[in-house]
Amino acid sequence: MWCLSRWTDGALFDLAVKLVLGSAGDNLPKDFAEDRGRLYLGENLAEGLKRANAQLPHLVAQMRAPLAWVDDQLKDGRTFLLGPAAAAIDAQIYYVVWFIRGRWEGGPSMLSEFPNLVRWEDTVRAIGHGATSSMSPEDAIARAKGLEPIAETGVAPNDPQGLTVGAPVTVHTDVDGGEQPVAGALRFANAETIVVERNAGDIGTLFVDFPRAGYRVERS
Repeated sequence: MWCLSRWTDGALFDLAVKLVLGSAGDNLPKDFAEDRGRLYLGENLAEGLKRANAQLPHLVAQMRAPLAWVDDQLKDGRTFLLGPAAAAIDAQIYYVVWFIRGRWEGGPSMLSEFPNLVRWEDTVRAIGHGATSSMSPEDAIARAKGLEPIAETGVAPNDPQGLTVGAPVTVHTDVDGGEQPVAGALRFANAETIVVERNAGDIGTLFVDFPRAGYRVERS
Protein backbone atom coordinates (compact mmCIF):
# COMPACT_ATOMS: atom_id res chain seq x y z
CA MET A 1 0.00 0.00 0.00
CA TRP A 2 3.00 2.34 0.02
CA CYS A 3 2.11 3.40 -3.52
CA LEU A 4 -0.94 5.17 -2.07
CA SER A 5 1.38 7.55 -0.20
CA ARG A 6 1.99 9.25 -3.56
CA TRP A 7 -1.65 10.34 -3.33
CA THR A 8 -1.96 10.96 0.43
CA ASP A 9 1.35 12.85 0.64
CA GLY A 10 0.75 14.53 -2.71
CA ALA A 11 -2.63 15.59 -4.00
CA LEU A 12 -4.59 14.89 -0.79
CA PHE A 13 -2.25 16.69 1.60
CA ASP A 14 -1.73 19.50 -0.91
CA LEU A 15 -5.50 20.01 -0.87
CA ALA A 16 -5.59 19.96 2.94
CA VAL A 17 -2.80 22.55 3.18
CA LYS A 18 -4.45 24.88 0.70
CA LEU A 19 -7.66 24.62 2.70
CA VAL A 20 -5.89 25.43 5.97
CA LEU A 21 -3.72 28.21 4.56
CA GLY A 22 -6.52 29.72 2.54
CA SER A 23 -8.76 29.95 5.60
CA ALA A 24 -5.94 31.48 7.68
CA GLY A 25 -5.44 34.37 5.27
CA ASP A 26 -3.53 37.24 6.88
CA ASN A 27 -3.37 35.33 10.18
CA LEU A 28 -0.95 32.80 8.72
CA PRO A 29 2.23 32.73 10.88
CA LYS A 30 5.03 34.47 9.02
CA ASP A 31 7.69 31.83 9.70
CA PHE A 32 5.43 29.05 8.41
CA ALA A 33 4.49 31.10 5.36
CA GLU A 34 8.14 31.69 4.51
CA ASP A 35 9.08 28.05 5.04
CA ARG A 36 6.18 26.18 3.42
CA GLY A 37 4.08 28.74 1.57
CA ARG A 38 5.95 28.54 -1.70
CA LEU A 39 5.71 24.75 -1.80
CA TYR A 40 1.91 24.74 -1.64
CA LEU A 41 0.83 28.15 -2.91
CA GLY A 42 3.50 29.09 -5.42
CA GLU A 43 6.32 31.62 -5.50
CA ASN A 44 3.94 34.57 -5.12
CA LEU A 45 2.63 33.78 -1.64
CA ALA A 46 0.24 36.74 -1.39
CA GLU A 47 -1.41 35.83 -4.68
CA GLY A 48 -1.53 32.15 -3.72
CA LEU A 49 -3.24 32.92 -0.41
CA LYS A 50 -5.75 35.17 -2.14
CA ARG A 51 -6.52 32.45 -4.69
CA ALA A 52 -6.89 29.74 -2.02
CA ASN A 53 -9.17 31.96 0.06
CA ALA A 54 -11.40 32.66 -2.93
CA GLN A 55 -11.61 28.93 -3.67
CA LEU A 56 -12.42 27.77 -0.13
CA PRO A 57 -15.90 26.38 -0.94
CA HIS A 58 -14.40 24.43 -3.83
CA LEU A 59 -11.51 23.18 -1.69
CA VAL A 60 -13.91 21.99 1.02
CA ALA A 61 -15.99 20.18 -1.60
CA GLN A 62 -12.91 18.48 -2.99
CA MET A 63 -11.83 17.35 0.49
CA ARG A 64 -15.26 15.98 1.42
CA ALA A 65 -15.13 13.51 -1.47
CA PRO A 66 -12.13 11.42 -0.29
CA LEU A 67 -13.36 11.64 3.31
CA ALA A 68 -16.64 10.15 2.12
CA TRP A 69 -14.70 7.34 0.40
CA VAL A 70 -12.97 6.50 3.68
CA ASP A 71 -16.23 6.68 5.60
CA ASP A 72 -17.83 4.30 3.12
CA GLN A 73 -14.90 1.89 3.38
CA LEU A 74 -15.52 1.70 7.14
CA LYS A 75 -19.30 1.38 7.10
CA ASP A 76 -19.16 -2.40 7.60
CA GLY A 77 -17.75 -1.80 11.09
CA ARG A 78 -14.17 -2.84 10.35
CA THR A 79 -11.61 -1.56 12.83
CA PHE A 80 -9.05 -0.33 10.31
CA LEU A 81 -9.19 0.44 6.61
CA LEU A 82 -8.08 -3.01 5.49
CA GLY A 83 -9.58 -5.07 8.30
CA PRO A 84 -8.82 -5.93 11.94
CA ALA A 85 -5.14 -4.90 11.86
CA ALA A 86 -3.64 -1.46 11.27
CA ALA A 87 -1.72 -0.99 8.04
CA ALA A 88 0.39 1.68 6.39
CA ILE A 89 -2.64 3.23 4.70
CA ASP A 90 -4.20 3.96 8.10
CA ALA A 91 -1.19 6.09 9.05
CA GLN A 92 -1.04 7.68 5.61
CA ILE A 93 -4.62 8.93 5.79
CA TYR A 94 -4.79 9.56 9.54
CA TYR A 95 -2.27 12.39 9.52
CA VAL A 96 -4.30 14.26 6.91
CA VAL A 97 -7.42 13.92 9.08
CA TRP A 98 -5.39 15.01 12.13
CA PHE A 99 -4.14 18.05 10.20
CA ILE A 100 -7.64 19.09 9.12
CA ARG A 101 -9.07 18.68 12.63
CA GLY A 102 -6.28 20.52 14.39
CA ARG A 103 -5.32 23.23 11.92
CA TRP A 104 -8.62 24.34 10.38
CA GLU A 105 -11.36 25.82 12.52
CA GLY A 106 -13.99 24.25 10.29
CA GLY A 107 -12.34 20.83 10.49
CA PRO A 108 -14.20 19.32 13.47
CA SER A 109 -17.57 20.30 12.04
CA MET A 110 -16.86 18.85 8.59
CA LEU A 111 -15.38 15.64 10.01
CA SER A 112 -18.48 15.10 12.15
CA GLU A 113 -20.38 14.43 8.92
CA PHE A 114 -18.52 11.11 8.67
CA PRO A 115 -19.23 9.00 11.78
CA ASN A 116 -17.41 5.90 10.56
CA LEU A 117 -14.30 7.96 9.84
CA VAL A 118 -14.47 9.59 13.28
CA ARG A 119 -14.73 6.17 14.95
CA TRP A 120 -11.69 5.00 12.96
CA GLU A 121 -9.83 8.23 13.78
CA ASP A 122 -10.35 7.62 17.50
CA THR A 123 -9.08 4.04 17.13
CA VAL A 124 -5.93 5.09 15.29
CA ARG A 125 -5.27 7.88 17.80
CA ALA A 126 -5.49 5.37 20.64
CA ILE A 127 -2.50 3.46 19.21
CA GLY A 128 -0.31 6.27 20.52
CA HIS A 129 3.25 7.16 19.63
CA GLY A 130 5.19 4.46 21.44
CA ALA A 131 8.05 5.16 23.86
CA THR A 132 10.10 8.31 23.29
CA SER A 133 13.11 9.94 24.91
CA SER A 134 14.39 13.48 24.57
CA MET A 135 17.73 14.49 23.12
CA SER A 136 19.22 17.95 22.65
CA PRO A 137 20.37 19.04 19.18
CA GLU A 138 23.95 19.11 20.45
CA ASP A 139 23.72 15.54 21.74
CA ALA A 140 22.18 14.37 18.48
CA ILE A 141 25.04 15.87 16.46
CA ALA A 142 27.64 14.42 18.82
CA ARG A 143 26.09 10.97 18.57
CA ALA A 144 25.90 11.14 14.78
CA LYS A 145 29.53 12.21 14.60
CA GLY A 146 30.57 9.14 16.57
CA LEU A 147 28.80 6.68 14.26
CA GLU A 148 29.75 5.33 10.85
CA PRO A 149 27.09 5.60 8.13
CA ILE A 150 25.89 2.39 6.51
CA ALA A 151 24.44 1.97 3.02
CA GLU A 152 24.60 -0.42 0.11
CA THR A 153 26.86 0.41 -2.82
CA GLY A 154 25.94 -0.08 -6.46
CA VAL A 155 23.51 0.79 -9.22
CA ALA A 156 20.78 -1.60 -10.28
CA PRO A 157 20.83 -2.82 -13.91
CA ASN A 158 19.02 -0.84 -16.61
CA ASP A 159 19.15 2.47 -14.79
CA PRO A 160 17.42 4.86 -17.23
CA GLN A 161 19.73 7.76 -16.33
CA GLY A 162 22.95 5.77 -16.66
CA LEU A 163 23.98 6.56 -13.09
CA THR A 164 27.29 5.23 -11.78
CA VAL A 165 28.75 4.88 -8.30
CA GLY A 166 30.87 7.87 -7.38
CA ALA A 167 29.37 10.20 -9.97
CA PRO A 168 28.76 13.74 -8.68
CA VAL A 169 25.01 14.37 -8.52
CA THR A 170 22.44 16.74 -7.08
CA VAL A 171 19.03 15.62 -5.83
CA HIS A 172 16.00 17.82 -5.37
CA THR A 173 12.23 17.50 -5.30
CA ASP A 174 10.22 17.40 -8.50
CA VAL A 175 8.28 20.48 -7.36
CA ASP A 176 9.64 23.98 -6.82
CA GLY A 177 9.22 24.43 -3.08
CA GLY A 178 12.33 26.56 -2.59
CA GLU A 179 14.37 23.76 -1.02
CA GLN A 180 18.09 23.63 -1.66
CA PRO A 181 19.31 20.62 -3.69
CA VAL A 182 21.55 18.07 -1.97
CA ALA A 183 24.88 17.55 -3.72
CA GLY A 184 27.31 14.70 -3.28
CA ALA A 185 28.63 11.48 -4.77
CA LEU A 186 26.23 8.75 -5.82
CA ARG A 187 26.57 5.67 -3.62
CA PHE A 188 23.51 3.58 -4.45
CA ALA A 189 20.54 3.68 -6.82
CA ASN A 190 17.73 1.34 -7.81
CA ALA A 191 14.13 1.77 -8.95
CA GLU A 192 12.97 2.98 -5.52
CA THR A 193 15.92 4.60 -3.74
CA ILE A 194 18.94 6.78 -4.29
CA VAL A 195 21.71 7.31 -1.73
CA VAL A 196 24.08 10.26 -1.89
CA GLU A 197 27.35 10.45 0.04
CA ARG A 198 28.26 13.91 1.23
CA ASN A 199 30.37 15.60 3.88
CA ALA A 200 28.87 17.74 6.62
CA GLY A 201 31.57 19.73 8.38
CA ASP A 202 30.30 19.30 11.93
CA ILE A 203 29.47 15.59 11.55
CA GLY A 204 31.63 14.13 8.80
CA THR A 205 30.47 11.70 6.15
CA LEU A 206 26.73 11.26 5.67
CA PHE A 207 24.71 8.90 3.48
CA VAL A 208 21.49 10.69 2.54
CA ASP A 209 18.62 8.47 1.36
CA PHE A 210 15.93 9.73 -1.03
CA PRO A 211 12.98 7.97 -2.62
CA ARG A 212 13.40 7.84 -6.38
CA ALA A 213 9.73 8.72 -7.00
CA GLY A 214 9.13 12.44 -6.66
CA TYR A 215 12.82 13.43 -6.73
CA ARG A 216 14.97 14.58 -9.61
CA VAL A 217 18.56 13.30 -9.91
CA GLU A 218 20.95 15.35 -12.04
CA ARG A 219 24.64 14.99 -12.75
CA SER A 220 26.62 17.85 -11.25
